[in-house]
Amino acid sequence: MRPSDLDSSFLTHAPGHWPQDALEHWDDYKWQLLNRVDTLADLEGRLHLSDAERAGVVLAGTKLAMSVTPHFFNLIDRDDPGCPIRRQVIPRVEEGWKAPEELADPCGEDLHMPVPGLVHRYPDRVLFLVTDRCASYCRYCTRSRVVSGVGEQHLETQWEAAFRYLETTPQVRDVLLSGGDPLLFSDDRLDKILTRLRAIPHLQIIRIGSRIPIFLPQRITPALCAMLKKHHPLFLSIHTNHPRELTSEARDALARLSDAGIPLGNQSVLLRGVNDSVAIQKALVHKLLMCRVRPYYLYQCDLINGSSHLRTSIAEGVAIIEGLRGHTTGYAVPQFVIDGPIGLGKIAINPNSIIDTAPGQLTLRNFEGKLFEYPDTCALPPPPVAQCQRHPNPVISAK
Repeated sequence: MRPSDLDSSFLTHAPGHWPQDALEHWDDYKWQLLNRVDTLADLEGRLHLSDAERAGVVLAGTKLAMSVTPHFFNLIDRDDPGCPIRRQVIPRVEEGWKAPEELADPCGEDLHMPVPGLVHRYPDRVLFLVTDRCASYCRYCTRSRVVSGVGEQHLETQWEAAFRYLETTPQVRDVLLSGGDPLLFSDDRLDKILTRLRAIPHLQIIRIGSRIPIFLPQRITPALCAMLKKHHPLFLSIHTNHPRELTSEARDALARLSDAGIPLGNQSVLLRGVNDSVAIQKALVHKLLMCRVRPYYLYQCDLINGSSHLRTSIAEGVAIIEGLRGHTTGYAVPQFVIDGPIGLGKIAINPNSIIDTAPGQLTLRNFEGKLFEYPDTCALPPPPVAQCQRHPNPVISAK
């Protein structure tokens, strides 16, 4: 861990690995997309690759493409294969190793598609997969089976069938646009999708899942924000795993979204060698709040093929939540969840605060590890009124 990883400042890294004249185009998101690092030759010209990384890049051509925007690439330590940014986006040979418990579709999305591209797993909300492309590709991607265009399976979204399903399924009140990354669409195309959804009377909430504010903050233009503002209530979930990702450009992009009235939440994935410590997680959630982003979920890394080198134990995730809860503001504490295999849905995993139960009483543990007894009188028949008047306050005894 570098001292700067715990720094609360918002640094800019341009032009970094690029020549100084790149600054002329740096804020143009189209230039960023055209200059992504996506070949072994380009990568070797900018980093000192390990043998495991070089083999991983070759493998990426048949599993999940490699592509990293210049903005995000500049956060990588050139000489450190263990760099937490590097581990997220530079392929490694371990991606070709399949553990027995791993799956191509660990969340069972393909089993819950009433029409291609629309996942209906929860009663009142659906996941709408609108694209298979991202600005950069995370090596632990849950949908690596369909994103980037190089895997064996390809995303097929039947747009009109999906809209018809939503129009005729009144119990659906919430739609999450994801993929791939919806914010890669042009303003006009995204506006048309949102307008079509807003024409469905029973759809109350629209959400967008995007890593664009982190991978490509230049895309968050005033024009995009003005267009999104027309479609409220609209929510945006971003994906940030490490405090170094929150640069000054990302902070300013998130500010533009917040100023447009869009509530922002963050979803992190717990990753070995990236953010698997209380110190890094605390630095991350504090920095997120400074960007007006509420830490929302901390995911256990899904059982996706080739991800075992990035996965931590569940106990490590619980320990991180224990290290945050009570030691920082509640706004900063995400919910640690496992996305249950084969479509079981999100399952919250929390530190055990209930130590023992007895009739009318619980033994609880607080954030300092102290035990105390708490009356659970609602579980018992109500006492006589006179007794309630004599003892108006519960008695809590510390152990």
